[in-house]
Amino acid sequence: MRRYSNFSKVLCSLAAIGLISAPGAAPLEAQSREGKRSELLRIPPPYPVNCSIFGYRDRERPTMAVQKRMAGRQAAASPAPSPSPPSAKANTSGSIVVTGSRVRESIQEMPVAVTAVQGGSNASVPGPYPQPRPPVAQSREKYAGEEVASIKRVVDEPVSTFAVDVDTGSYSNVRRFLNEGRMPPEAAVRTEEMINYFRYDYPKPSSREAPFSVSTDLSTTPWNDASRLLRIGLRGYDVDSSERPRANLVFLVDVSGSMSSKDKLPLVKSTLTSLANELRSDDRVSIVVYSGTVGLLLAPTSNKDHIKEAVDCLYARGSTAGGDALKLAYSTARQHYLKDGINRIIMATDGDFNVGTSNTNELKKIVAKERESGVTLTMLGYGTGNIRDELMEGIANVGNGNYAYIDSAMEAQKVLGEELSSTLFTIAQDVKIQIEFNPAHVKEYRLIGYENRLLAEEDFNNDKIDAGDIGAGHQVTALYEIMPAKSSGWLPIRRYPANRYMQENLNFSDEMAQIKLRYKLPGQKKSRLIARQVKADTLKKAAKPSGDMAFAVAVAAFGQKLRGDKYLGDYGFQNIQKLAGSSSDFWRQEFRKLNSLALNQS
Repeated sequence: MRRYSNFSKVLCSLAAIGLISAPGAAPLEAQSREGKRSELLRIPPPYPVNCSIFGYRDRERPTMAVQKRMAGRQAAASPAPSPSPPSAKANTSGSIVVTGSRVRESIQEMPVAVTAVQGGSNASVPGPYPQPRPPVAQSREKYAGEEVASIKRVVDEPVSTFAVDVDTGSYSNVRRFLNEGRMPPEAAVRTEEMINYFRYDYPKPSSREAPFSVSTDLSTTPWNDASRLLRIGLRGYDVDSSERPRANLVFLVDVSGSMSSKDKLPLVKSTLTSLANELRSDDRVSIVVYSGTVGLLLAPTSNKDHIKEAVDCLYARGSTAGGDALKLAYSTARQHYLKDGINRIIMATDGDFNVGTSNTNELKKIVAKERESGVTLTMLGYGTGNIRDELMEGIANVGNGNYAYIDSAMEAQKVLGEELSSTLFTIAQDVKIQIEFNPAHVKEYRLIGYENRLLAEEDFNNDKIDAGDIGAGHQVTALYEIMPAKSSGWLPIRRYPANRYMQENLNFSDEMAQIKLRYKLPGQKKSRLIARQVKADTLKKAAKPSGDMAFAVAVAAFGQKLRGDKYLGDYGFQNIQKLAGSSSDFWRQEFRKLNSLALNQS
């Protein structure tokens, strides 16, 4: 027996020497951010998937079954545990550390308070009961919260100008709040994004020489008998997946500790899986990950198995160095730039940057400079509690991309599955809308939504002014509430006649307004112009909104109601439910359910 005991001791000693002397690989956040990253992070391995940046070897991530086997071996090789409590220095971070060819891991344990006694081996470990309830985390979500646009007198400001917006993030974020049993904060609601979440029956463009069609509708206003609603609708031409150019995509994934909850990184994985399933064989995808530092997880590849393997090893911990991550992502996209192709970064994050460059304006400057390379940026927001909505929406606008909020696997499939071509393939850039009202027919007006997309009148003809982009199949809807010239209007009558609306001009007596659009074809510097006139007799013919127009107005009213828009008066969620009507479309049915939730929670 003594011989076997000594032999066991020798084996244990050799094993301990091997573990101690073997070189270790530091976890991701242990690497320096100040240009001192190890070769592991800067140089991708020949195999495209580099899971070692998370602290475990490529293609050898331990599964739960492996973890159990390893734990069993360690228990068999180790002496019986002593009754003394664990040391306070025990690793409970849940990290997996590579040491030479062996894997030393620590599995995440249940949170148990450990109090060490200074200078001794004894420690008190309180049992799991009774435990004090953890404090409720305070929300750190941030929203820009623009004020509702005010009424404009045509005699003072006859021209309204704004950049188009195809973002939809506000709608799905509002949906998240309502599904959680809460009303969204007013600042989180952007009415134009609520409206543009849905598709309408706008005609297809007659040819691709003009990348989108322009249509108008006029109806009475459900919440104001005196006013009228003017709808302007744009629809971009559609492309099939086989028609779009090949894509060079860099997926930039936040793997900081704040992304560890089930509504964040797991949904990011679902999003990436949806994307992988939609890729063509000539597309290329890279994945850059970041927490305290930045690393290239997946070198450019079209192999769906490699993409899914990289997705499987995503692991959240550490702080958030978003500014550095953007720089590496742009560098990667430029390195593999496709001339006449799609070059886009898709950033998945909660926006909670807390290391390095984190100021919204500074990040906008980085993105504004980088967009000159022809690389566009899409922002995908995730999770609750610390959403930086104002940062993500602002960066996407500057990056010539779009912003979507992913609150479910279904939304991930919608954005990067069903609507992939719209998300990726830009058909018109710097699209601006300008409408000039004829004071002979229109007294006052207000634009519903687009408060953060307004432009100066002189910006319309300036091709250096950045504006919104439209992707293949995208739709843009704008609603104006207008007061006919002979109505009492919102504003009081001015005392002096010269300050009142003009008398009818016979030269344009048949025109209520002129709508103009400017846009650039991708890669071009000079804009093109489209002009349409709205006939004055449509004011007299305006009827109650019905069908597709009624649904668009219902969504606009829903957004206004959630924002506390004073111009909506007493029009409530019950009225909105009737106006929305019934539809077999899944997304419209869901809207009615959300409206019912808002009614019950208001």
